[in-house]
Amino acid sequence: MTKVLIVDDDAFARTMIHSILTAKGIDVVGEADDGDQVPHAIARHRPDVVLIDLQMRRVDGVEAIRRNASCPGAPRFVALTGFGSRDAVVKALEAGAVGFLGKDDDPDALAGHVRAVADGAAALGPSAATTVIQRISGAPGVSDRKAEALAQMAQLTEREREVAALVAGRTNRLIARYMNLSENTVKVHLSSIMTKLGLESRDQIAVIVDRAEAASDGYTKSDAPST
Repeated sequence: MTKVLIVDDDAFARTMIHSILTAKGIDVVGEADDGDQVPHAIARHRPDVVLIDLQMRRVDGVEAIRRNASCPGAPRFVALTGFGSRDAVVKALEAGAVGFLGKDDDPDALAGHVRAVADGAAALGPSAATTVIQRISGAPGVSDRKAEALAQMAQLTEREREVAALVAGRTNRLIARYMNLSENTVKVHLSSIMTKLGLESRDQIAVIVDRAEAASDGYTKSDAPST
């Protein structure tokens, strides 16, 4: 079960987030009301994910992320705030956060984002995703569509990205054989990919992979056989 620490100076917000996650089967192992409490809370509760507000009295969320995200065995940090600006998104991600969600984002999606982060993916709410896309698209040779594809791929786990890279021209059976997985496991990964990215077909996955591959020297499609 995914273990979560909530850090927010608003007791009502902590209670609401706690209730939403608990109802979805996520274990909220602890709470803190300021960023200076994060090291002790992590050592005590050993969470997988820390949901942290950005605006707090003594140590704000960005500084708390910066101090703790790179420590050995650190949990993964997701900024969770009641407002969002391009500057706030960029600062949180540069500090070491792997996600940025708004408190006004869809509450039903919160648990899914938390689980995705625990599995190694990123989590970006609608406004944060737009900021990331705009930032990437400002790089030389990267179009808005390519930037969007990169942002979408970042929201998948490493294994989901591996499956996605094999989709074009290959059946589930071939993908399963190449990755040494069962066909059912491949189907589960494909279903998760389509749900996370709001897609309806394998062809749409292939298009996103192709755009992301074209936009990044560090991302390449698999060279697995197609027969």
